[in-house]
Amino acid sequence: MAKSRDEIWDEWGDKVNMAPKELEEFLETEESKSVGDSDDGESTGHKSGRKIVEIKRTKKDDLSDDQWDWMNKTVGYINRHCAQKPDKDIEDSTWRYSLMNWGHDPLKDDGCA
Repeated sequence: MAKSRDEIWDEWGDKVNMAPKELEEFLETEESKSVGDSDDGESTGHKSGRKIVEIKRTKKDDLSDDQWDWMNKTVGYINRHCAQKPDKDIEDSTWRYSLMNWGHDPLKDDGCA
């Protein structure tokens, strides 16, 4: 069963806990650029981060169908990645950096619990 836009909006608000400026600044770091799979020099997560910044700066009523789809995909990624939480310290982990590329910092609010 497909999620409604209201469900996607609520889940997005719960999971994507980084502000646009904060995410933009993280995307400029070596930590951000060092994680994820890449076909063309930029990881999927890094590209996602740029899309997420754009979505967060768009009014809900102005979001395109593609943006709604990306929001749903983002929530799914965060949920799957959270399920793989390592037992070790996560502060400087590639696991955390990958989540941050997708707009979720588990140190801010562990929505992974």
